[in-house]
Amino acid sequence: MDTSSQNAFLPDLCSARAVLVVVVVAELMAIVVALVASYYQAFSLGRLALTSLFIQWVALSSAALICLLRRWLNRLPHSWAALAVVVVVSANTLVFSAAANMLTGWLSWSPSGNTLWHPNILINVLIATILAGLVMRYVYVQEQLRRQGQAQLQARLQALQSRIRPHFLFNSMNIIASLISIDPDAAERAVEDLSKLFRASLKDNADPVPMTEELSLCERYINIEQLRLGERLRVNWRVDLDPRLQEMPLLTLQPLLENAIYHGIQPLPGGGVITIRARCQEGRIVLSVRNPKPEGEGHHRGNRMALENVRHRLEVLHGNQVEVRARDLKRHYDVEIRFPACPGAEAGQGRENVPEDITTE
Repeated sequence: MDTSSQNAFLPDLCSARAVLVVVVVAELMAIVVALVASYYQAFSLGRLALTSLFIQWVALSSAALICLLRRWLNRLPHSWAALAVVVVVSANTLVFSAAANMLTGWLSWSPSGNTLWHPNILINVLIATILAGLVMRYVYVQEQLRRQGQAQLQARLQALQSRIRPHFLFNSMNIIASLISIDPDAAERAVEDLSKLFRASLKDNADPVPMTEELSLCERYINIEQLRLGERLRVNWRVDLDPRLQEMPLLTLQPLLENAIYHGIQPLPGGGVITIRARCQEGRIVLSVRNPKPEGEGHHRGNRMALENVRHRLEVLHGNQVEVRARDLKRHYDVEIRFPACPGAEAGQGRENVPEDITTE
């Protein structure tokens, strides 16, 4: 999805959905005008047809002009862009009203009708100006609400992003302390891995990064957890795309992996295998995490916050094209997320595209 287009002040009136909305609203307005006119004259289907034709032409041509000028208008301050739209709609209505006045004069063979000016033209322009002003006011209010919602979402994302489970921090520090006298090199690597995780968690933006960075972050997290769990934690990587060509926010896959270890591997005395898969399907990236499920209920209730966090982080970039699914199976728990792939990205060859420091089972 084009983020700049998504954040633009003026909506895209070139899309099929927008054109349909313009046509429906214009037709409803024509019906209202014909019904109001019936207070003074008998209702006429002919008058409704002419009114509908005129309003549809004005509405569709105005939408086409705004669509052509949209890129330039979105560069202006919002107040100036709204004023420009009102001027465009008013001028377009003036031109069509004058043309319609000339045309009706010729068709009726009325010499008085063969003029460019008529009082009804001024009425049409005033009505168009008022309606365009109301519409732009609505667009402005929607833009302010969108910005406010986006600011609140960013604040929530930052709060969730900077959250690290205390038990993971304490366990990591205890492991590092115990390794200092036994294996200083391993302790040093653990400190480096932990510092990378903290640096990623304390970033105050959700800008996308190459997928290789996220996979490397996950591998560092696994290294720390394997110091505690040992052979109980086994990871099967199935990367069927080139992660160098894909982008995603940091800490998108890592929270799902953390929950898989905490709720799936840790309660099992014998541990288990976590399967992490990344692939492209129908123009979207599909990431999935599968972990064994211990007996009993409630092991994955903590997944809800992580899933909502991931969903919100991706929706900032891709809107409603994001899907997050969780399946509670008999012996496994599956989480799958889908979001648009980078343009021009191609699927890789699996194992060859896994970062060098990530091993597979």
